[in-house]
Amino acid sequence: MLHRLYAWTMRLAEHRHAPYWLFVVAVAEASVFPIPVEGILLPMMFAQPRKGWWYSTIATAGTIVGGAIGFGIGYLLYDSVGKAILEFYGHTDAYKNFAELYREWGGWIVFAGGFTPIPYKVVSIASGVVHMDFFVFIVASLISRGLRFYIQAAILWWFGEAARNFVEKNLVYVTLAAFVLLIAGFAIIEWLWH
Repeated sequence: MLHRLYAWTMRLAEHRHAPYWLFVVAVAEASVFPIPVEGILLPMMFAQPRKGWWYSTIATAGTIVGGAIGFGIGYLLYDSVGKAILEFYGHTDAYKNFAELYREWGGWIVFAGGFTPIPYKVVSIASGVVHMDFFVFIVASLISRGLRFYIQAAILWWFGEAARNFVEKNLVYVTLAAFVLLIAGFAIIEWLWH
């Protein structure tokens, strides 16, 4: 089943509208969607390796737009929308502790959230909730998300077909590792907030 899903994703990654979908997924992932953008970004890079840098640019731009939306949800709509999203992830009671961390480490928290498996949408919404400086938020997001996606493009550019072959040969383990990283990101948030 996993190999069929991978093959289907690879076919979609080669579609002419795939860059638009990448942007949409990146916006959603940075504001409300729980699945990392790499689910579409990496297959697109595998399908068309020469466009990896361009795809990284699209993913970065999409996550900055999505991050700004998440920030706005936290800043303007926390009581009606942001609280519901944070409740969905089980973090409403502890956000005050996290807000204190923001006051001390704001830009570094955003950087960590953009670069590591910490769910970026939680960071973007929390940044708005605590009324973090928007400029600092955008700069930290741009640097961290850009680094994350461009490092992936560099790895695929450098290793090319060998990277694709490794993923395809070890698809189960790579998928398992991705889920472990996603769970680790939520665990880090849980640890930071409690």
